[in-house]
Formats: sequence, structure tokens, C-alpha cells
Amino acid sequence: MTVPDFIFMLTRHDRTLSDARARLEEVLEAGVRHIGFKDVGLSAMAMRELAEAIRASGARVYLEVVSLDEASELASARAAVGLNVDCLLGGTRPRAVLPVIHDTGIRYFPFPGSIVGHPSRLGGSLDEITASAKVLADIEAVDGLDLLAYRFSGDVPTLISEVCNRVAPKPVIVAGSIDRAERIAAVVHGNAAAFTVGTAALDGAFPAGSNRLTDQLRYILLATHRLAHASDASQKEAPR
Repeated sequence: MTVPDFIFMLTRHDRTLSDARARLEEVLEAGVRHIGFKDVGLSAMAMRELAEAIRASGARVYLEVVSLDEASELASARAAVGLNVDCLLGGTRPRAVLPVIHDTGIRYFPFPGSIVGHPSRLGGSLDEITASAKVLADIEAVDGLDLLAYRFSGDVPTLISEVCNRVAPKPVIVAGSIDRAERIAAVVHGNAAAFTVGTAALDGAFPAGSNRLTDQLRYILLATHRLAHASDASQKEAPR
């Protein structure tokens, strides 16, 4: 089984940390090489400095959109182009965003389902979200999806599996409220390509023996590899 990428978001409650640039060194020390932030919480200049620092470290740069209206979402897409990020996550208006990022090399992962409020919640039934995911994935220029799975009030492991299976081979990133190993396991078993963690690691939610951010991130990386390899082993041992 492929080990999903761990994307650390320099964010708390869907806003980029005011000291994100300073915290970056702790993140890199842990060995994290997929690093993102939101389009709210920092000035344009501070976002540019942060993106440049992440890129200079050799890590991939992710920007996640939390805008709820079309004008703000387009402004976020233009910001992604100006920041030269690797991946643009979120948003719900691909027909508006895709012309903005066309020919930039930015990979685009919009939200399926109905996104409500800030911090964002995922509305709709499992069937509605899965159908929305299929519609988005069928757009050729959409590279994958950003699924707010643990912002959904229903059966989250089933939601992850259903969406990943329905849109394959396009990748699904599971974002939002992953704060324990059991939720990472759902990402692994559901065949998601990646997942994000932000607030939970900053708050010391994982049993790493320390609330130090570097230790929290190392725990997540190790747990992800262990869970993926354990899942792979169990599949090989299952009777045929």
C-alpha cells in the first residue's frame, strides 16, 4: 500500500499562523517536506516570504483556499499564481479558477460537497458528496480533490473510501480535524493520497511524549508509515 503524503499546515483554526515563518524551522527539523498555509491570516508580503522559504528548503508548497464567495476565490487563485505554489487546495469553483492557473504548473484540488462557514464544514449526504466529487474529478484540468472528511457529520471512513474509489486514479487529499492515529488509519485504509494536519499538532494532540511541534510531526510521519505497512501486511495475509 502506498504511504500517503503528510502535509503540515502552518495554520490554526483555518488561519495561517502569525509566526508561521519562525515555526517553519521546527517543521523542517521533523523531516516534513509537504508544507502549506491558508490564504487568510498573513499579509501578501508575509505569504510571499513564507512560500519562498518553504520552496528554498526543498519542500512542496501548498496554498489552501477558505474563501466562500467567487471574487475572493479568484483573488486566492491569483495569489497562488503570484506565490508560485506547487498545489492549490480548496475552493468550489473550478470553472472560474482554472483559467487563472492555466499553464502555471500549479496542481489544483478543489473541495467536493457543500462547504459551509469558517472554519469550514462539509455539508450534504454521503451520496451527494460522492456525486460532487465525481463531477469535479471528471474535469480534465482538475488534478485531484481536497476532501474535508472529518468536517462531515456522517460515516467518515466510508466517505473517504467511497470518494477515493469513485474518482480514482485522481488523488484525494483528506483535510481538516485529523487529530489522532485512528483518523490517520482511515486515510490509509481509504486509499487517500495525502492528508493535512495543522491545529492538532500545534496543540500537542498526538501521543508523542512531548508537545514540541517537531516531536508531534515526527510522530505523525512514523505513525503514517507504520499504519500503511501494517495495512499492506494484513492484506497479504488475508485468505484468498
